[in-house]
Amino acid sequence: MKLFRPHPLLHQRDLMTYASFVWSRRFPNIPAPEDRLFEVAPGSKILGRCHWQTEPRQAPAVVLIHGLEGSSESAQLRGIAERAVAAGFSAIRLNLRNCGGTESLSPTLYNSGQSNDARAVLRELIERDDIPAIFFAGYSLGGNIILKMAGELGAQVPAQLRGVCAICPTVDLSRCVDRCALRRNRITQFYFVRSLKRRLQRKAKLFPDLYNLDGLDRVRTIRDFDDLITATHFGFRDAADYYHRSSALRVATNITVPALILAAADDPLVPPDTFSGPAIAGNSNIRVSVQSHGGHCGFISADAKERYWAEARVIEFCGEILENALPTRTASQAIG
Repeated sequence: MKLFRPHPLLHQRDLMTYASFVWSRRFPNIPAPEDRLFEVAPGSKILGRCHWQTEPRQAPAVVLIHGLEGSSESAQLRGIAERAVAAGFSAIRLNLRNCGGTESLSPTLYNSGQSNDARAVLRELIERDDIPAIFFAGYSLGGNIILKMAGELGAQVPAQLRGVCAICPTVDLSRCVDRCALRRNRITQFYFVRSLKRRLQRKAKLFPDLYNLDGLDRVRTIRDFDDLITATHFGFRDAADYYHRSSALRVATNITVPALILAAADDPLVPPDTFSGPAIAGNSNIRVSVQSHGGHCGFISADAKERYWAEARVIEFCGEILENALPTRTASQAIG
């Protein structure tokens, strides 16, 4: 794998992390999307922004999932989609429940372990669209969801799911939340907490009978929010129980499809040693690349021809799998 060389102005991890959000980008070669609602649970839909190839049933597809408080409009997802379409893939940029202005599509919130939603999209792409080869790729929280889905499918993974990619995935949620609470990450935590509160307030206006905002003014950290809101809403005992049951690390040993994890040793939010334990390092289906630099989901390169290193590696990985693939099996396995 090509090594990552950071942009000369972005060696510092926080600068690399923040630059990935504010760096101005254009996507002149990405076609206009076709919007599609995927029903992921009774009464709950999520919005996918789909860039189909001319003959979708003859082309592979990559499904993209954003991170905490992101959306399908994140530059990183649009960047991968542009590369994917150019390489002959269809690309589907998903919004998790309530994200990207979709609060009205579901009475529920989203959480970091909502792998059933990704699984529902996978099922629909197989059963309705007859897509022959499907990949999933996600950033941070989205990466955790994708790896968790693959681990839960285990040996029952459908033949059409060819691989999964995760960039700086939060596979051990408790450790990542604790890192975010460190003083050096106070700006990041403030941003996430404020965004989560505002989303909940919008949700309460739409579904006033479902949400109680009592105590929200006392929430200062992500763990506070998850203790008060997320755990209660989804039936977890508390934030600790939610983090344990929702972390992909718990099921990573069961992943049977090719998986790629891209991480950075200087990631301020995800401890790099997370990926060296037996659940991940001991699984031969998972390829891990921990680069010296990259920040959290940054990876802005010194190479002007390939400025966005992680995006290039995702499509490269998917292409390699297709090149080396055995003939596609005709029968789909159950995906529940």
